[in-house]
Formats: sequence, structure tokens, C-alpha cells
Amino acid sequence: MRLTVAAVGRLKDAERELVERYAKRFDPTGRPLGLGPLTIHELNESRAASADARKADEATRLLKVAGASTPRVVLDEHGKTLSSEAFADWIGQQRDGGCKTLAFLIGGPDGHGSETLTGAALKLSLGPMTLPHGLARAVLVEQIYRVATILAGHPYHRS
Repeated sequence: MRLTVAAVGRLKDAERELVERYAKRFDPTGRPLGLGPLTIHELNESRAASADARKADEATRLLKVAGASTPRVVLDEHGKTLSSEAFADWIGQQRDGGCKTLAFLIGGPDGHGSETLTGAALKLSLGPMTLPHGLARAVLVEQIYRVATILAGHPYHRS
């Protein structure tokens, strides 16, 4: 199952280094499990005048990257919080159910447009604290890597 992360906004060097580190670790761990490759797409923030117009523009571009028929995991502050093990179980179920591609969407500073949230397979919260978008992306990619280690049965997946 291919995994795509599509995110609005550009990463700073330290955040980029973390994302790249975990993305690089994911592929050799995930491939034997039927997970991967992991691709990451950065989208520019919208320059529209209003927040609603920015969210709509970003939603259109996020959905284009995700693909129309691809199940989506949308990061949302009001979404469901999952343990790493529950997240691994959920992704494993998607894979085992025949899902070919799973897209993870991170919106811009204004949040997601309604088009992105509608029809999401999972609305996921990384916790009750507000995270900068770049750090949220790093945490998401680390958790995707952790999913692979959990599904592979690594005894030290909690570290």
C-alpha cells in the first residue's frame, strides 16, 4: 500500500531533517510488510484574501495530490486520538482490506476546507496541544515509521 503525505507549507531545516530521517527509515521497514513507498508533497500556502478562500484553494490542491478515490487521513484538531498501536492496527486493516494508496493530509494555518474533511476515512488528531504544521508533519512521519515497526513486530517499537 502506497502512502502519501500532502502538506501545506514549507519546512524549516530542522523539521525537514526529522521528516527525511523517518521517511528514509520507513521504506526498508515498510516494504516487506506491503507498505510503501512513502511520498511527501509540499504545497505552497494559498495567497487568497480570506481564510475561507485559502482553505478552499488548499483543499482543492491537497485533494488533487491525494487522488479522487484514495482513502484520506486528515489531520484535524477535532479528530480522533489514537495510540501508536491503534494507529498501526488501523493502517494494517486498510492494507489488509485491499487499499492500494492511503493519503495523509495536513492543511495550512487556517485549517482544512470542508472539501478535505468531507469523506475522510479518518480524521486524526495528534493530541490536544497545538503543534506548528512542520512539527506536526515530523510527528506524523515518525508515527508512520513507528506503524511499520509495530506491524513488523519489533520489540523496541516504543523507543
